Amino acid sequence: MRPVFQGLALRAYRLATRLLEPLAPRLLDARVKQGKEDARRVDERLGVAGVARPDGDLIWLHGVSVGETLSLLPVVERARAARPDLTVLVTSGTLTSAQILSQRLPPGVIHQFAPIDGPVATGSFLDHWRPSLGIFVESELWPNLILAARERGIRLVLASARITQKTADGWARFPAAARQLLGAFDRILPQDGASAGRLQGLGGRIDGEVNLKLAGGPLPHDAAAFTTLSAAIGDRPVVVAASTHEGEEIALVRALDRLADRLCLIIVPRHPERATTIGQALTRDGYAHSLRSQGQPLTGETDLYVADTLGEMGLFLRLADVVVMGGSFGPALGLDPVGGHNPLEPARLGKPAVTGSDCSNWASVTQALVQAGGLAVAASPADLPGLIAPLLADPALARAMGERGRRAAVEAASGLDVLWTAITPLLPAASARKAGR
Repeated sequence: MRPVFQGLALRAYRLATRLLEPLAPRLLDARVKQGKEDARRVDERLGVAGVARPDGDLIWLHGVSVGETLSLLPVVERARAARPDLTVLVTSGTLTSAQILSQRLPPGVIHQFAPIDGPVATGSFLDHWRPSLGIFVESELWPNLILAARERGIRLVLASARITQKTADGWARFPAAARQLLGAFDRILPQDGASAGRLQGLGGRIDGEVNLKLAGGPLPHDAAAFTTLSAAIGDRPVVVAASTHEGEEIALVRALDRLADRLCLIIVPRHPERATTIGQALTRDGYAHSLRSQGQPLTGETDLYVADTLGEMGLFLRLADVVVMGGSFGPALGLDPVGGHNPLEPARLGKPAVTGSDCSNWASVTQALVQAGGLAVAASPADLPGLIAPLLADPALARAMGERGRRAAVEAASGLDVLWTAITPLLPAASARKAGR
């Protein structure tokens, strides 16, 4: 009886979502009013396509939020280079990811918002786009979408998958459901050994390990903006605090204020919508600053610049002499852990970087960069001046540290080749007519 009961759990989910799906338009309208959905494209969440499907074969890549969708960009580039006959569709689930993808996706690549996990919405989405292959990156396991795709004969890949112990324990309560969902994938390539073990314990067949966040090249930038800002900064050293979170900004400013040299500190918050709160905290402590989103210029008199915009991280990292990784100082400040952000972003540009000790999301990468000598770890913001001052005082020392990080980043980027080798047999046969165009 146990397997039958467990199978009923998945059936119950599908039935419940069918019954509740008529409420989705009202819920989505509420999210539009809250600024959480794009009013012009909200119907895409109901499976109503925003554009026509091109003729020919199509592959579909899906990531939920910013980090996942950005990790798909190297896959998009490889697919277009290796198989120009294929149309590439990318779906994501957040406004921020859509905004960034609008700037980063190559011409001809289609973006749509992912449908809600209702049977009608997912069916409409899949019947319109008819993908030959779907690649899910770090994705939640949405039963209707996955099973409907499988029922239509779509080949599926779960790539760069990361599953926490808490999530695995939750799925372990429904082992038959977990096995059925994981069994729908033709390839499962977790991003690390821990996730591989958890997925295997839930019944998944593991076909290798791939961490797509390690793939890719340096972030892009606006060369004209770089020239303008670089001229305004002049000879002052630049420290960039990248992807900062609540509570970190004021702590980092106070700590770096102890450096002897006058510098230009650029804060790039992870969530730009927090800029007003950040500005209030800085003003309260007497720190003059400029907000990029408000058109306030960075001039020779600007010592503190809040870069509260999207898609410009590559620009500000290139301006940096030293980078401080945000999202890594929470526990040191008595705040909840975040787990850190991608230290390969400054490393790919040859920039020396310092991170806090909260970097569990990037533990293996952090360890590799630290061992290579391209990344330093500060126990708390108070330790930053002692680590940064020598790098600002000795440009040759900073360049050597940045170069060690760059070499380590190159070594870490082999995952894209592993993924492409794994999915190549699942791709539709090349069209001689289209491939030869």
